[in-house]
Amino acid sequence: MKMTIAKVLICLLCFIALVYAQPSPDLATMNALRDSLKFGKDFSWTGPDPCKWSGVQCDTSNRITRIQIGNKGISGTLTSDLNTLSSLTVFEVMGNMLTGALPSLAGLTALETIYAHDNSFTSISVDIFTGLTSLQHVFLDDNPFSPWEIPMSLKSATSLVDFSAANCSLSGKIPEFLGGQTFPSLQKLRLSSNSLSGELPLSFADSPVQTLLLNGQKQKLNGSISVLQNMTSLTEVSLQANAFSGPLPDMSRLVSLTKFNVRENQLTGLVPSSFTELQSLAVVNLTNNLLQGSTPTFKAKNIATDITPRLNSFCLDSPGVPCDPRVNILLSIAEAFGYPVRFAQSWKGNDPCSSKNIWVGITCTGDDITVINFKGMGLNGAISPRFADLTSLRVINLSQNNLTGVIPQELTKLSSLTTLDVSNNQLYGKVPVFGPNVLITTGNPDLGKDGPGHASGSFGSNAGKVVGSVFGVVLGLLLIGLIVFLVVKKRKLNRKKYPQKHSGEEDALKITIDNLCAGGSESGSNGLLVEAENPVKSIQELREATDNFNEKNILGRGGFGIVYKGELQNGKTIAVKRMESSVISGKGLDEFKSEIAVLTKVRHRNLVRLEGYCFEGNERLLVYEYMPQGTLSSHILHWQEEGLKPLEWSRRLIIATDVAKGVEYLHSQAQQSFIHRDLKSTNILLGDDMRARVADFGLVRLAPEGTQSVETKIAGTFGYLAPEYAVTGRVTTKVDVYSFGVILMELLTGRKALDIKRSEEDVHLATWFRRMFINRDSFHKAIDATIETNEETLRSINKVAELASHCSAREPHQRPDMSHVANVLASLLDQWKPDEDIYGIDYDTPPPLLEMIERTNNDSSFFGDNSMTSIPSRPRQIDNTFQSGQGR
Repeated sequence: MKMTIAKVLICLLCFIALVYAQPSPDLATMNALRDSLKFGKDFSWTGPDPCKWSGVQCDTSNRITRIQIGNKGISGTLTSDLNTLSSLTVFEVMGNMLTGALPSLAGLTALETIYAHDNSFTSISVDIFTGLTSLQHVFLDDNPFSPWEIPMSLKSATSLVDFSAANCSLSGKIPEFLGGQTFPSLQKLRLSSNSLSGELPLSFADSPVQTLLLNGQKQKLNGSISVLQNMTSLTEVSLQANAFSGPLPDMSRLVSLTKFNVRENQLTGLVPSSFTELQSLAVVNLTNNLLQGSTPTFKAKNIATDITPRLNSFCLDSPGVPCDPRVNILLSIAEAFGYPVRFAQSWKGNDPCSSKNIWVGITCTGDDITVINFKGMGLNGAISPRFADLTSLRVINLSQNNLTGVIPQELTKLSSLTTLDVSNNQLYGKVPVFGPNVLITTGNPDLGKDGPGHASGSFGSNAGKVVGSVFGVVLGLLLIGLIVFLVVKKRKLNRKKYPQKHSGEEDALKITIDNLCAGGSESGSNGLLVEAENPVKSIQELREATDNFNEKNILGRGGFGIVYKGELQNGKTIAVKRMESSVISGKGLDEFKSEIAVLTKVRHRNLVRLEGYCFEGNERLLVYEYMPQGTLSSHILHWQEEGLKPLEWSRRLIIATDVAKGVEYLHSQAQQSFIHRDLKSTNILLGDDMRARVADFGLVRLAPEGTQSVETKIAGTFGYLAPEYAVTGRVTTKVDVYSFGVILMELLTGRKALDIKRSEEDVHLATWFRRMFINRDSFHKAIDATIETNEETLRSINKVAELASHCSAREPHQRPDMSHVANVLASLLDQWKPDEDIYGIDYDTPPPLLEMIERTNNDSSFFGDNSMTSIPSRPRQIDNTFQSGQGR
């Protein structure tokens, strides 16, 4: 009997072993995926069982349920058969170097999470989301996809909670199906820094979205933002840098709204009290619009606002001070037309009769408005009865517009009125009685009728219509009430069914420079990396990486520190800037904090990336990505001493375009506008692919708005300093444009910006270059002799020389902005391309914008504050930290 039991147990164990020894049904797919990927030395997939591979999980049937290999330095491509992994729930490949297509995941009904952001994917399958009914979280940000539109396949993902596709070449219109009926659980929609166009979809009105980030569209979203008034779950809105127009909507129902950023649009009209009275508001940015009326005051406590009266059309700078009564009347008249942009651009100040500011369409006699001439201005809307409040009016000309509605009876009270011309509009209704020859109505075929296309009837028939209209209105209100009731009920059910999830991941990102430094100082804690997913860097880790800061690893020396080459335990090469102990306070510490403050707020392919920093004891270290090819200066000014080959013209043109795009981002595309103040060829670093990144942000200042300047103490590098900055200490973004012009001159001539070895009249490159450029017959002598020229290259060189001359104009207003500069250089790459590109650069695809999505609750970068205490403005020694070049 005992023998029989033993045999049974043995058989059972053999059966279990046989079952668990079965290979995973997903083995072939996983082997193919492994073969298509390239792993670093500290991470790989080895062994015959994929269920035992790092970052892979399986269920009891050996089916793959999770692939979590984010931030592992993996390159290669993804295979096209990933949609055979039928049990997959989590797919995380973010923060790697994957290229090629992001393949279809169609049919993976169990899949809940797709994290594919921060890679180099070049395309995305249109059916990628088909059948993904369990999908909740999608992050596709920061991928250089070829232009694509949000695919119809996304409609399958009805459980969607987060959809983030910022800076990934999205184009077209925002689809109507993104509304609440399709996605009743959608909380966060991030589509920033793409090329979306068109208007906000009306379906947003029933959307439960809390975070809506649509800022920075290259093609510009436009139209009204009135749909926001029905998005009652909103907590954060960023529509910055688009072309939205019209007035702000009624905000009274947005009781949870904390952040509202509509900077750099064309919004007009008054700021409604329904908005200013919201107690939930913490951050508001309205600057760079055309908002009118009184400068608003907000009732919320501890609110941070940027409304900048000078960069709107408010009547007075002082908040809460009422406008002149004439201004209020004119704004009421403009309200009936939808607050036209043309009026808002012209109607400046608090006196419509001022001789200094000409208000379009307004003529005065003394302080009295006597003529309003809006003829042929393309106006829509209706004629306001508020015209009657301007009792001195003699002429009103509203002809040749698109006005509808009736002629207000109130206008008959204007005793001085001699002309009311409403010809060639679309007016209807009863015509009021004016004095002889006052009213001109030709070209309004429906005047005298009850409405467009309706004949005038008897009192009895009109009464019947009125009764019918009232009945229709009542019925309509009842239907609306029923719909509202059902929607509210549905939302409550959805909230119970889909409770909100909170994660510590976003909390980990809520970091500011001040509390980081304070925390490090008090506790002696290790430095944190900028990105939450990266590990903490300790001083010990950086000592090991640099062989205890061995002199053989020195890349360069500067006024405030030494830069070392290092290698982390995972094999990643870094550049470590170590501040000298003698400058860990004052100017040096200010620069240290400034670098962190700026580089944690900006992120772009053409700006050097801050990997992290260390703040421990007396040590202050910044950790950057390593740039193996060193500085631009090494390649154009010191190539012979360093044993390098001179740069061919094609490479110089690409580098110039890269730098222009990086500076353009700082000036106009980041959440805040920055001035670098120390652009020079030694602060431009080159990677293995010879693509350029701007470095050294210790002197960065927040840019003032518009043409305003801010005064600082002189800092920077002689030879690159704009004249007005060197003389007055006042800076605008145009000082960077001047410096960039000098860099272009260096690229063209191979000469230093300031060369004291030359004769006195030739010491300054900018002065010498302008003199040479004027004499076109001899300008070819100024071109770097190492550049091989032909007819095509000479045409390109001449255009860049002309651009350099414009950038270095003596007067700031004569210099172009960096957006124009970047466009000119990019167009040259499109028009002229070399026959051979030894680095394999794609000239047709410019570097994608890598603007970081702001996730902090109380971060001033959300609203573009012009005063950031963590970015100092201090004089300093000229810092040549990177002058010897990383990698040299």
